[in-house]
Amino acid sequence: MRADLSKGFKNLAEGGFKQIFNQIDQLGIKKGVDTMGIDKFVNQCALFAAGSGVVTGIGGMGTMLVGTPLDVINLITQQFRVTLAISYHHTGQYKISFEEFFKIVASSVKADTKLAISKNVMEEVAEKILMNLGSKATRRLVPVIGGVIGGTVNYLFIKGVANELKSKSGKL
Repeated sequence: MRADLSKGFKNLAEGGFKQIFNQIDQLGIKKGVDTMGIDKFVNQCALFAAGSGVVTGIGGMGTMLVGTPLDVINLITQQFRVTLAISYHHTGQYKISFEEFFKIVASSVKADTKLAISKNVMEEVAEKILMNLGSKATRRLVPVIGGVIGGTVNYLFIKGVANELKSKSGKL
């Protein structure tokens, strides 16, 4: 199981993060922040993340096994959207490169940004994100309560990322 997790982290780091990043409409994020304001935009992302957490956890083991990969992808997507939104809010630039973006993501999960952006740093970030989710996964086994827990954990995770980024806004 540990080898499978390690392989999953490696796959996510090697191409998954960049694929997710490339699918995000940065202009759409700019428009969303301009229209709603940063706090409402962050809250919307947290609610989207909570939604997949609820769906994944509500059916117990069955939906957890099928839904967890989709939940992880959605959670990472929402984290990336929040990161781009806060970066835009503080810098006025809505279009940034993946390398520049990943430095911000790495700092939001307290990864060492002094290291060069490399596969190892990406693996560290992937591991921290997924381990945070994995530690709560066993609690999602209980139907209904698992949905509430899953949704709450995802919501609080996105809000926590936003707060961490906001506190470092001068460094973006």
